[in-house]
Amino acid sequence: MNIFDVNWLAVVLAAATGFIVGGIWYGPVMGKKWMGAVGLTEEQLNQGSKGLIYGGAFAFSLLASWTLAHTFATYAQDLSVTVKVLTAFGVALGFIVPAIGTNYLFSQKSKALFFIDAAYWLLFYIAMGLVHALLP
Repeated sequence: MNIFDVNWLAVVLAAATGFIVGGIWYGPVMGKKWMGAVGLTEEQLNQGSKGLIYGGAFAFSLLASWTLAHTFATYAQDLSVTVKVLTAFGVALGFIVPAIGTNYLFSQKSKALFFIDAAYWLLFYIAMGLVHALLP
């Protein structure tokens, strides 16, 4: 299998879906709590380069989505929607959450921030897994 032999529409749509989940999660759902946990004000957040922040975040979402698509295309073609979504959830739970947890322990970030971010990554991968499962 060629590493670029994936459903590119699904890659982009899954990345966009994850990105939208992030906008909802870090906006109306957990935005205020997240800002408090990272110690930033809305004014400070608005001082950042929106193009770099959102463009970089979307580029990372595309990379994550492509990796998930490649994994499914290579190893999990005939799995059900449920198994693909659970696999995506497992990637987040088994790789992403421990990675950020380790970083947060050493950088002495709060438990609240860990749970906000960990929950986001679980939702992000569930959303991407669903898109990839429905558009193989």
